[in-house]
Amino acid sequence: MTVSLRGTREVKSNYQLFRLTGLLDAFSEPNFRKALDKFVEQGPSNIILDLSKIDFVDSSGLGALVQLVKKAQTAGGVLQVVTNPRVTQTVKLVRLEKFLSLQESVDAAVTNLSS
Repeated sequence: MTVSLRGTREVKSNYQLFRLTGLLDAFSEPNFRKALDKFVEQGPSNIILDLSKIDFVDSSGLGALVQLVKKAQTAGGVLQVVTNPRVTQTVKLVRLEKFLSLQESVDAAVTNLSS
């Protein structure tokens, strides 16, 4: 069995940073959603999701990202998604780039949270 998605979590004063590698697809989506839901509830509610090392996102992964935005907003926070060209292209195909608040770097995402 292969693990298609791996990640780390850092908790800062006003946000959580998740750095993910691998595939965000139908196989990994249930575990991704379960883990992130739990962490959003624990807080802080602002989330930076670093997908710059992600190789592939499918419709299940996009659905999980949309749900994560809504969960963060319900908790009083926001979601910032750090992306790469492949992920950006997939997100733009379904016109979710503004909704998912795509950022070019973790630094840009942190700055965007502060403004």
